[in-house]
Amino acid sequence: MAASDSEHRPDPDALLAQAAGEHRGKLKIFLGAAPGVGKTWEMLAAARQKHAEGVDVLAGLIETHGRAETASQLDNLPVLPRLKVPYRGRVLEEFDLDQAILRRPGLLLVDELAHTNAPGLRHAKRWQDVAAVLEAGIDVWTTLNVQHLESLNDQVARITGVRVAETLPDTVLGLATEIELIDLPPAELRTRLEQGRIYRPDVARQALGGFFREGNLAALREMALRRVAQHVDRNIATYMRSRAIAGPWPAAERVMAVIEPGQAAEQVVRHAARLADALQAPLLAFHAEAESGGSAVQSALDLTIQLGGAIETSTNADALAALLDVAARQNVAHIVIARGPEKFWARRPLAAKLARRARAYSLHVVPDPAARAAAPKLPRPKRNLTPFAIGVAVMVLATVLGYAVRGMVPHDAMGFVFTAIVVGLASRYGRAVGVFAAVASFLLWNFFFLPPIFTLSVGDPRDVVALIVFLGVGLLTGTLAGRVRIEAEAARGRIEALRRVALFGRTLAQATDEVSLRAAIEAEAAALGGEAIALITTGADLPASAALDEAAQAAAEFAYRNRLATGAGTITLPSVPWRFMPLATEAGAVGVLGVKPAGPMTEPLVQALGALADQAAMATERLRLAARAADSRAQARTQRLRTALLSSLSHDLRTPLTAIRGAAETLAASEATLTEATRADLLASIVQDVGRMTRFLANITGMARIETGEIVARRERVSLGPLIEAAIARVPEAFHAAVNLGESADAVEADPALLEQVIVNLLENAVKYAPDGSAIAIATRNEGTMIVISVADEGIGIAAEDLPHVFDSFFRAARGDRVAPGTGLGLAIARAFVEAMGGTIEAASPRPDLPRDGLPGTIVAIRLPAA
Repeated sequence: MAASDSEHRPDPDALLAQAAGEHRGKLKIFLGAAPGVGKTWEMLAAARQKHAEGVDVLAGLIETHGRAETASQLDNLPVLPRLKVPYRGRVLEEFDLDQAILRRPGLLLVDELAHTNAPGLRHAKRWQDVAAVLEAGIDVWTTLNVQHLESLNDQVARITGVRVAETLPDTVLGLATEIELIDLPPAELRTRLEQGRIYRPDVARQALGGFFREGNLAALREMALRRVAQHVDRNIATYMRSRAIAGPWPAAERVMAVIEPGQAAEQVVRHAARLADALQAPLLAFHAEAESGGSAVQSALDLTIQLGGAIETSTNADALAALLDVAARQNVAHIVIARGPEKFWARRPLAAKLARRARAYSLHVVPDPAARAAAPKLPRPKRNLTPFAIGVAVMVLATVLGYAVRGMVPHDAMGFVFTAIVVGLASRYGRAVGVFAAVASFLLWNFFFLPPIFTLSVGDPRDVVALIVFLGVGLLTGTLAGRVRIEAEAARGRIEALRRVALFGRTLAQATDEVSLRAAIEAEAAALGGEAIALITTGADLPASAALDEAAQAAAEFAYRNRLATGAGTITLPSVPWRFMPLATEAGAVGVLGVKPAGPMTEPLVQALGALADQAAMATERLRLAARAADSRAQARTQRLRTALLSSLSHDLRTPLTAIRGAAETLAASEATLTEATRADLLASIVQDVGRMTRFLANITGMARIETGEIVARRERVSLGPLIEAAIARVPEAFHAAVNLGESADAVEADPALLEQVIVNLLENAVKYAPDGSAIAIATRNEGTMIVISVADEGIGIAAEDLPHVFDSFFRAARGDRVAPGTGLGLAIARAFVEAMGGTIEAASPRPDLPRDGLPGTIVAIRLPAA
């Protein structure tokens, strides 16, 4: 009873999904086959009925598009005020998500689910707003046209010639509790268009010859019907799993091909594919891994993938039970299977067992290919007789030893000895050796140990029973041990495949460019056995290789173009000794992996190569995405620098040029009437502004040299005293400098020219922000193997939020409404020069050594290696 209950209990995943959705609101989608079929009108009409029944209905956002019939349905329905969003000089009206959640109606109406929101709102798409409303526990009704589904975008563009810009993921349909199809016959829809009930007459005439052609509308209707049918089918499957209802229900057609070892495996898949195509149904293939199938099974599995089907595998030793379980879970309606052997010594075929047990399914039995045409006889593989020889040796040794001690060991005990030998040989060498050992042990025990000895007759009736039991136990244990060995080998193969996949991932992740990646791919593929070559595209065409002949290159091109495996072990160009696997991602094929195996293409080898191809494709795509991202970052940085440079040029050059022009025009026009002091003042202002422009252009040039990598620092011993004096002399503004050099901090290892320019930039920056008459302190000290050079002012300080950015290009700190004049490049150049010399630079504000009742001040510290 307990076993029966466990077999028919509800699916835990379905129950969890059902429980997770209980707190969410219910979503109903009015799905239109085309624009103008009346989705919004139908939604509003149904909502008015709900409102009349007492439901708190709120029209969150309804687009009437100027249609009077639609607008009339809004009567008596409360309407949520729209959110006003200013954008590029206009005011856009959008759905107000926050107010809708705050209002918490019983039913919210939101039109045009695929709409793109205005920039700046919380979500980019309206369907994301609807998802947030559902999470708040509010029921939502919405509208959607089938052409807005992302997966249908290319198909709609090919059919109608119009690329739909606004799309949403197909997974959004999975959020819907209910989908109602709104549809009109193409002729009636075109009549509505001609009457001007959908678009303006001029737009309608153009649409009739384009998007709204009858063929286009018929294709869109079929797409919408299929999507609704798929949604209903998923709901039925979920309902059955959550209530432990045994399938199948005849609500939808699903075809499953049962792949068994043998030459009919691929024929079963083709027959199932034809049936699925005729029924417009999904294709599924089932294979029990406990049955070793070799290349025939692998070819059938590959063919299933090529035909667009899915694969279900099971490790259950009971293939029939596993098959029926998958069929019930997937709600399969049709099962396609090979007839199987009919020889009396073979075990009952799976098709015969299925015919008795699968009463709820349509069973399609594929005829045996050998019944129509005799297949060419292939040479039988040489049987390895070594395990049998080892078994004979072990049994002979046990017989000799047992016969030698027959006086001390009863003959019954030898039965247990032979049973242990049977189990050991079957576990080590397989079922065939186990069965052989069971029969041989039966004869040896009877002949040498059961009286009368040296005959195959039995004197004691009890020994007859013991022999029969021994033979049965021996055959059973040998068979079971052999099966355990097969399953253990399959498990080891899966573990080895997982280990190889992990190893592939680690190796390929270490590649830094496509050259090293190609070498890593070829090395990993060659490690699996044989030659390997990786062809990675740099453009639209697959590159040629000197290692491939014309036939192999054609097979590689076919694999790349069609994203199918070709060559050895496949159904496409099987005579080519290479096997080519496409390196494909969702974005398309990026190349081909070719392997020329040294031995046969076994199933584990094919799986390992497939895993390597998938990993290689993802690694190639990762490198290309990383390269594109780096290019984008570089372009963005260059664009920001260019924009800031132009802005700085337009501002910082205009001011001194205007002053120079004004002073020069005054001197030219009124030189004779000006006093000597005035002329001297005007000339001094011209000199000052020219110096300001010179420093500005020097900063621009220095920053450009840094960005292009032209500056290379040289290292030498630099005495700080003379260098600091030279830097102070270069600062044009007058200030009071207080220099304090540490006793053992008088020399660093640096580039003298660059370090002098760094100190000049720091002094000029300090002068800008320090009060008139205040002192600027320059000090040096030791910190282990580093020398610290600090420049401290008594100025207004730097805000805490600006400290991380003071060394950025074109950044100028502000306090209140004051922004110091300049380009904002001085500190950026200082940081670049210091880092080029192997040092660091940092700023701190307020200064720790200044009293707290005055200005905070700023200290900039440079750390360079001691000489």
